[in-house]
Amino acid sequence: MNRDEVLATLRRTSVFGGLDGTALGELAAVCVPRTYRRDQYLMYQGDPGDHLAVVVEGLVKITVTSDRGDEMVLATVGAGEVLGELSLIDQGPRSASAVAVQATTALVVNRAALLQAMQRSPVLLDELLRTLGAMVRRLTEQASDLVFLDLGGRVAKLLVQTAERQPGRAASRLSVDLHLTQTELAQMVGASRPAVNRVLQSLVGRGWIDVDGKTIEIRDAAALRRRAGL
Repeated sequence: MNRDEVLATLRRTSVFGGLDGTALGELAAVCVPRTYRRDQYLMYQGDPGDHLAVVVEGLVKITVTSDRGDEMVLATVGAGEVLGELSLIDQGPRSASAVAVQATTALVVNRAALLQAMQRSPVLLDELLRTLGAMVRRLTEQASDLVFLDLGGRVAKLLVQTAERQPGRAASRLSVDLHLTQTELAQMVGASRPAVNRVLQSLVGRGWIDVDGKTIEIRDAAALRRRAGL
């Protein structure tokens, strides 16, 4: 990647987009582009948090793994989004792993460079705190969903929220490419693959969605929102 491409990527992020030209240029100079193949780890749960990453293109899943090897997908991170910032702030070990769902390119920023940028630009600190606050809210919502929503409601909510993050969300019919297998989808809603498959087939039977591989076409967003309690 050349300098202009790095600058353009940083500007697209909510965390770094507010930096002035000088600060952004200094940060761009220390960014290290890296590429990852599908299923390759960007970060490992429990490792030291000495850098963050900005996704340039591709998709990354954030996962936690139990001592028995059970895995849960907490979120997916796409182009223009930042991951790994929590450990960078509190200097604790990684609370989750980051794994490429598809071929992914990312910019790596080390902790020293980030702290230097934060000292020069209070805006960056504000945005990092805002990002961490949003993370806490999302995880709190996920925890409450596991308690208060049944599986059908959790799947419906995931589909609706994914669709609403995509361009053209006002359209009556939306195609949602999750880039996830049904096993990964099940890990996002805390269920088994067969159980999620039954829910998807039920939604197909009601005429609310169509499923074609990893692509799900939402035919009735209003019905899904009601099912999700939104």
